[in-house]
Amino acid sequence: MAISNIRYGEGVTKEIGMDLQNLGARRVCLMTDKNLSKLPPVNAVLNSLAKYGINFQMYDNVRVEPTDQSFLDAIQFAKRGEFDAYVAVGGGSVIDTCKAANLYAASPSSEFLDYVNAPIGKGKPVTVPLKPLIAVPTTSGTGSETTGVAIFDFKELKVKTGIASRAIKPTLGIIDPLHTLSMPERIVANSGFDVLCHALESYTALPYNERSPCPSNPINRPAYQGSNPVSDVWALHALRIVAKYLKRAIRNPEDREARANMHLASAFAGIGFGNAGVHLCHGMSYPISGLVKTYKPKDYNVDHPLVPHGLSVVLTSPAVFAFTAQIHPERHLEAAEILGADIRTARIKDAGLILADTLRKFLFDLNVDDGLAAIGYSKADIPALVKGTLPQERVTKLSPRPQTEEDLCALFEASMKLY
Repeated sequence: MAISNIRYGEGVTKEIGMDLQNLGARRVCLMTDKNLSKLPPVNAVLNSLAKYGINFQMYDNVRVEPTDQSFLDAIQFAKRGEFDAYVAVGGGSVIDTCKAANLYAASPSSEFLDYVNAPIGKGKPVTVPLKPLIAVPTTSGTGSETTGVAIFDFKELKVKTGIASRAIKPTLGIIDPLHTLSMPERIVANSGFDVLCHALESYTALPYNERSPCPSNPINRPAYQGSNPVSDVWALHALRIVAKYLKRAIRNPEDREARANMHLASAFAGIGFGNAGVHLCHGMSYPISGLVKTYKPKDYNVDHPLVPHGLSVVLTSPAVFAFTAQIHPERHLEAAEILGADIRTARIKDAGLILADTLRKFLFDLNVDDGLAAIGYSKADIPALVKGTLPQERVTKLSPRPQTEEDLCALFEASMKLY
């Protein structure tokens, strides 16, 4: 199990200057995005850096839903700066970009594709020492402050992929629930759906002891190793918090208890899936994001079409869990019960349909777009969506039920309309 250090509590961001002082940091790289650079979370960090006399340079050019090009831009900045510590203030896009910048600045002779997941990149193990990275998440979604994963759009193939290595995990995640108070409603919803799917997918993933072959050397052991007894605890705990607090956090921005709990749930699910992994909802989400045409979501201040990651993941969830439930149906039924289904008279063979219906009702209550058709896709796009899913072996092979191209076609088709 690999887990970042975590510090939680209202206002803990003010300690970040001391943390950097304690690390002996002389040149710090602060990464964020253009929207956040004007908001309270970045302000809180800047105040702490000023108070403790920390010398830093700010990079605020992170792209929401990063691409290989936007990663390379941040990497160039990091290489030029010769930093000895990094601070990422933002959602998954910012934290992932900062992880990549830290990695390639520490390994300046590496080609970009050296560390990118196979089969798109070479998936080489990371053997160079990285600089300390402190992550300050401002959304309640990716759990990126706890994981060794950095995801981006690979433009040439129009597909999302990433870098996965325990070595790129943040040194410290500062989880300050005050930062979630500036999140608009749809960002709360979409990031919450990411937490929901992280928990569901890691709990239902292929068990760790059914994976094979065993790596010849521990350095090649994947970060995502299948469902396991430790990740299960975190996944179920996160799922219970989502069931209790997500709707409240979305509907009432003043509900500090709900927003604080969702911020923690994001880290809890991150600890779970950061070690167990995710499977089909995530594998299928990458082309859904990568092939976006014109869709621009409400509440996102962006200049490019974009399907928010949590939305791209959750739209296939009813179809996916109906499909995977024939393996470990009792886990699917348990998840449905946590999310509010009455399973007292349920038959075990109906577990997938029950979980799928529970998810549909949950999404309908939260005004989620009615399937892939509502975000600009049609049946004509299914071959391209399937083609974009096939290279995502790092996650698709963690599905408890293996899938053919025909299965993937059927899952995308079933996700065109939800209600």
